[in-house]
Amino acid sequence: MFKFLHSADIHLDSPLRGIARYEGMPVDDIRLATRRAFDNLVRLAIEERVRFVLLAGDLYDGDWKDSSTGMFFVARMARLREAGIRVFLIAGNHDAANRITKSLRLPENVSFFSARQPETRILPEGDVAIHGQSFSNQSVFDNLAVGYPPKRPGSFNIGLLHTSVSGYEGHEPYAPCTLDDLCLKEYDYWALGHVHARQELCAHPRVMFAGNIQGRNIREAGPKGCVLVAVGEGNEILECDQVDLDVIRWGCAEVDLAGAATIDDLQERASDAIRTLMGEADGRPLVLRVEFEGATLLHDRLVEDSAWRDDLRALATDVGSESAWIEKIVLRTFPPGPSTSLAGPLDEVHQYLQSITGRSNAIASLEASVAPLLAKLPEDLKQEVFTWLEAGGERLPRLMTDAESLLMERLRGQGGAQ
Repeated sequence: MFKFLHSADIHLDSPLRGIARYEGMPVDDIRLATRRAFDNLVRLAIEERVRFVLLAGDLYDGDWKDSSTGMFFVARMARLREAGIRVFLIAGNHDAANRITKSLRLPENVSFFSARQPETRILPEGDVAIHGQSFSNQSVFDNLAVGYPPKRPGSFNIGLLHTSVSGYEGHEPYAPCTLDDLCLKEYDYWALGHVHARQELCAHPRVMFAGNIQGRNIREAGPKGCVLVAVGEGNEILECDQVDLDVIRWGCAEVDLAGAATIDDLQERASDAIRTLMGEADGRPLVLRVEFEGATLLHDRLVEDSAWRDDLRALATDVGSESAWIEKIVLRTFPPGPSTSLAGPLDEVHQYLQSITGRSNAIASLEASVAPLLAKLPEDLKQEVFTWLEAGGERLPRLMTDAESLLMERLRGQGGAQ
C-alpha cells in the first residue's frame, strides 16, 4: 500500500481580495495565507508518509517578479526531499506567464513535465507511472488529453493535467477535453487542476479536481485543500479523502428577512447565520458576505439608513470572538406589499428593469452597450461578468435584482452595497 497527495492551483502569494481594513483584521495572516496553506500541505505529506505529491498546475499567480516566491517554494521542496518524498509538477496557464517558473532551479526530488509533448515518469519501484504535460503558454486551447500515452501495464497509472474539461462555467476553456477523453486512457487516477472547486467527476476511473488550497475571494468560499489517496494491492484505490488546508475561510451568509419587522429581528437572524458559518469554519478566521433577502417591512429603512450596517459589522466581530469579519453586505430585500416609495421616476426604473429581465434580446442589447466597459476589466473579472450575463443563466435574475437594489440606493443617495 502507498499514499499520495493531489493538489492544484496553489497561486503562491496571490493576495486575498475584497477585504477592507477593519480594526482587528489579521493583516499578516491575510498576506501570508497561501504560504501558510502550502505549509499545511507539506506538513500533511510528511505526517502521512506519502510517496509523492502531485501539483496539477498554477503553482504561481501570473508574472510575479519577486524572487522570494520561488525561494519559498524551493525551500519547501527541500523539506519534502529530506523526508524522501518526490514531487511531480506541471505548469498551468498562470505558471506559463511566470518568469520565475522558467528560471527556477528545482531540487532533485521535483520532476517538471515538458510543454513540448506528454511525458511519462516511472517511479523507481516500477509500480507507478505518471503521465503529464505542461502548458507552453498562457492560453492553451488544444485538447492535450488526447495526446497522453496509453496506460503502462502492471503500474498504477496517473494522468496529471491542467484543464477546464467541458461544461464548467466561470473558467477559461484551457486545454479542453471531455470526460470520455480521460476515461478512454484507462488510467487509474486523473489528477486535474484549473477548476477551483473540489469535485469528483468520475469514480471508475477516479477523476478529481482537487480545487485550490486557499480561497482568495468570496467566489472561492467554503473548504479548500487537497486530496489524499491510498492505493492498495491490485492498484485498488482504498481511500480518496479531501483534506482541508486553508487558513482563512470565506463564507456567504444568506439571511431571509421575510416577516422581520425590527432591526433586532435582523440582527438575530444574521447572528444565527454567522454562528453556523463559524461552526463550519472549524476554528479558522472567517471572512463572510451577508446577503439579506425577502419581503420585509424593514426594506425602506434598510435602504434609507446605513447606521445598521456598522452595527452588523460589530455584531459579526462579537459573535465570531474577533475572528469573523464582514467583507460586504448585500441588500436584495423588497417591501411586503405595494411600495409607495417607488412613485415617479423610481417606479419607471423599476418597471424597466423588470421588463428586460426575461427578454434575451434586451439582455443581448445590454451586453453590446457595456462591451467597451467590460473590455477594460481585469481578465478574471471579465470572465466572471460574461458568465453572469449569459442569457437564460440561472444567476441572471439574481444579478438583475442586485443591480436594481444598488441602483435604487444610489438614486436615493445611499451609496449601494457596502
